[in-house]
Amino acid sequence: MGWGWGWVLLFLAVALLCQRTSSIGANWGTQASHPLPPDIVVRMLRENGIQKVKLFDAEYDTLRALGKSGIEVMVGIPNEMLATLASSLKAAEKWVAKNVSTHISTDNVNIRYVAVGNEPFLSTYNGSYLSTTFPALRNIQIAIIKAGLQNQVKVTCPLNADVYDSSTTFPSGGDFRANIRDLMITIVKFLSENGGPFTVNIYPFISLYNNPDFPVDYAFFDGNSQPLNDGGTFYYNMFDANYDTLVHALEKNGFGNMPIIIGEIGWPTDGDSNANVDYARKFNQGFMAHISGGKGTPRRPGPIDAYLFSLIDEDAKSVQPGYFERHWGIFTFDGLPKYLLNLGTTNSGSLIQAKGVRYLQRKWCVMRPNVRLDDPQVAPSVSYACSLGDCTSLGVGTSCANLDGKQNISYAFNSYYQIQDQLDTACKFPNISEVTKTDPSTGTCRFPIMIEPYYGGAAREHSFFFPLLMAAAIAVSIF
Repeated sequence: MGWGWGWVLLFLAVALLCQRTSSIGANWGTQASHPLPPDIVVRMLRENGIQKVKLFDAEYDTLRALGKSGIEVMVGIPNEMLATLASSLKAAEKWVAKNVSTHISTDNVNIRYVAVGNEPFLSTYNGSYLSTTFPALRNIQIAIIKAGLQNQVKVTCPLNADVYDSSTTFPSGGDFRANIRDLMITIVKFLSENGGPFTVNIYPFISLYNNPDFPVDYAFFDGNSQPLNDGGTFYYNMFDANYDTLVHALEKNGFGNMPIIIGEIGWPTDGDSNANVDYARKFNQGFMAHISGGKGTPRRPGPIDAYLFSLIDEDAKSVQPGYFERHWGIFTFDGLPKYLLNLGTTNSGSLIQAKGVRYLQRKWCVMRPNVRLDDPQVAPSVSYACSLGDCTSLGVGTSCANLDGKQNISYAFNSYYQIQDQLDTACKFPNISEVTKTDPSTGTCRFPIMIEPYYGGAAREHSFFFPLLMAAAIAVSIF
């Protein structure tokens, strides 16, 4: 009898420990010229033990591939749809029926959240979504209730950390941004009443990128930075301080027990001097260690639910925020791990690459060796190639920073060539380019071969034009 009770107590202790362990998921974005097929990505998620995924839309093939996987899904509604959903309950009901109800009942997709909008109150949007976000949120919730799914599916609204700030620069001074405070309280109250979490995206990298005087060590989790002393509470990293600023904002407005989800957190590996593999590994592994024990933050002890940003690189993302935008993945565009990262979910203690990836032929488009750098065809050709390709790995402090002039030009040509599915005409820069079967990759700079195009669901679009200003800047920088 004693031994029996002993096993019961042990089981309960283990169960309690598991409940207090923080949960890690991943953001799966698909803004890529050559996205991986959804079934390959789902297999990669499962083999890496990633049990939660956050989407930015409700693409049919993606959701169908997640069916019967057991992976918990947060499905997304883009900001561009908010006005329609805000103005029409019928439109919201149709959206829920098509993108939630059908996938749950027919495909057995484990949809747990609907993310209404994505950082709609960013100050850079100049208030574009202020009047439509809450009505859209309310209509989606009504539609979920009408579908009888309110106990399984909760609404949320992923917000940037700029929706709150501190009047004292300390976490204890946290409150919602003055110009949207009333709206934020309305949204938080609505979420609380309907069991929805507060979802926030926290990015120490962006703070470092925007402020050259930001203390680098404070972005990481190794405790080497000068701590912030908030009335006797010490903060040794930016994440804890930022998170607790939100906690104080919620407490200040009567929502101290509101559940919080970290919708996005991560570190890019290219496109900026601070965006590199070493820093990304240090940040993401540090974050995993920081949350693994369920310790929480000084103000909010307990497990932290978070989604790493992001799963895979996306070469069609806008580079308006910075060239690093296309390099947030812990995996490359073709599903290769970028660095050693232990999520605590695999037996190997490292990431497992995607299986079954099919590539185009092993050939590259490069600059002819006998062409001079000052050839009049070179500059306009590079500008054209970069405007339709992806040259974000070129420039100071990037993975391809050590290339010489001709290698830079070859990289630009090859990016365009690969994105154009290696069409013969895509390597016809006038008398200055040629196709080679010798891999021009060198050092940390990879000249990629694209994967075979995936045309399932929404057709793949070549809507990833670089701003011409960027193309011109890169053309100038490589000579």
